[in-house]
Amino acid sequence: MKHVIKNFLLLALMVAASGIAVAVRPTHKITDQAERFSLEKMIPSRFGEWQEDNSIVPIEPAPELRAVIERTYDQTLSRTFVDSSGNRIMLSIAYGGTQQEGMNTHRPEICYPAQGFELISSRLENFMLLGRKVPLHRVITKMGQRNEPISYWLVIGDEPTEFGLKHKLTTLKYGITGRIPDGMLVRVSSIDRDEQHAYRLQDMFINTMLSALSEKDQTRLLGSLPN
Repeated sequence: MKHVIKNFLLLALMVAASGIAVAVRPTHKITDQAERFSLEKMIPSRFGEWQEDNSIVPIEPAPELRAVIERTYDQTLSRTFVDSSGNRIMLSIAYGGTQQEGMNTHRPEICYPAQGFELISSRLENFMLLGRKVPLHRVITKMGQRNEPISYWLVIGDEPTEFGLKHKLTTLKYGITGRIPDGMLVRVSSIDRDEQHAYRLQDMFINTMLSALSEKDQTRLLGSLPN
């Protein structure tokens, strides 16, 4: 019952905010005054015990999904990393200077089934990353013998958020002030039958990668630190 009431209140707020947003149509992209950056240059090819594994070629998305990704994002990055023990982690980052609904198509719960995977489970955790509470999604997908646990998070503007109502509310909040936010979707995954082992390894990878970045780039991937 509490969940229903919460969703109703969020919906009411969204409708109210939508009316205001129509009156104040956003025209200013927050990226217009932001410093340009490159995902390719931002993410080092080596950090901690991890280094890029060029022998693994990432699976290309289906043509229809690729077309949506190209329309939605300004930059995408896909790399596979391996550690000294031979563990492999796949990293995917997608950035759009103008946040769009098309981002929803790239979320693992949608894009993996679109490529033939079975969605086994999906849950949300509040995860602490470098002093920020990030809504971290844990997803498990499967195709044949391939079991692929996934961790991902979404940042709109400078705020970590979730897909769905919170995503819309965050976007509308920027729209009320006349600003068009950008969006960043960060995903890591690994092929592992032991989901708990996979998530422990992914958490270590995420923290090691983020710690290797400058404070400015940490903010790009995680949002701003709370006041």
